[in-house]
Amino acid sequence: MVYTRKNQRDLTRTEKKRLVSALLELKRSGRYDEFVTMHGQYYVPDADGGPRVSHMAPSFLPWHRRFLLEFERALRAVDPGVSVPYWDWTKDNTPAASLWAEDFLGGDGRAGDRKVTTGAFAHANGNWNLRRRIGDRAFLTRNLGRPSDPVSLPTRQDVAKALSDPLYDAAPWDSTAAKGFRNKIEGWGRGGTLTTYNHNRVHRWVGGVMMGATSPDDPVFWLHHAFVDLLWDRWQEAHPGSGYLPREKLPASDPQHGRVFSLNEPMPPWNVTPAQLLDHSGVYRYA
Repeated sequence: MVYTRKNQRDLTRTEKKRLVSALLELKRSGRYDEFVTMHGQYYVPDADGGPRVSHMAPSFLPWHRRFLLEFERALRAVDPGVSVPYWDWTKDNTPAASLWAEDFLGGDGRAGDRKVTTGAFAHANGNWNLRRRIGDRAFLTRNLGRPSDPVSLPTRQDVAKALSDPLYDAAPWDSTAAKGFRNKIEGWGRGGTLTTYNHNRVHRWVGGVMMGATSPDDPVFWLHHAFVDLLWDRWQEAHPGSGYLPREKLPASDPQHGRVFSLNEPMPPWNVTPAQLLDHSGVYRYA
């Protein structure tokens, strides 16, 4: 049965409570931390050796679609009425937005150590201990908007620029690709982390643990990636004649041979191909 992913701002009080309860139960069982560990394990930057499947590569979008699906299945095993909502950061773009409320994800981190002290995921409540730590901190941290050196969330114009590119991805198939929707929405720019767009800029705006490879430690990660997934949907609708690239396995002469995944190459750890993840209409839809 097809279920719906809603905009977080449209969730009822009961829907928010059920989602928070399911997240806390996954955390209590240890299942949540398995997802955090997996994301950290598969974060392989350009400069590192070996296959690069989850970031800085064409498979960024299908890999995270499957990652999100697996997480959502775990949530729905706890509560079949729950799905992952999305956060449209082009509209809900301030620390006063509804997702940071006390009854949902909690708010900003306090001055100094950036420790989140409000909401169900505040460390003081005893339910959200970070096992895959950033530094030596076991608590959730945020630095919304980074007031000391301000960063803004992406705008509708930023998203429109990415959506307007009819090409999915292009050589050299990494963080330096100047053409293609994938890198424009993933958000790598020249100058490394000094210039970021869309997806990457959101991670910087939230700050705290969202800045690291174990960014799912912050539950907002899932809402963020649900919106990125929705934007991939919009790109597919806008460019029906375009498709995932590269279609064929790169030749041995290509510097990215064995590092990036073409349309029909199975992606770890699930052994599924990007081609198998191009259409989710039989599983979920967006409201």
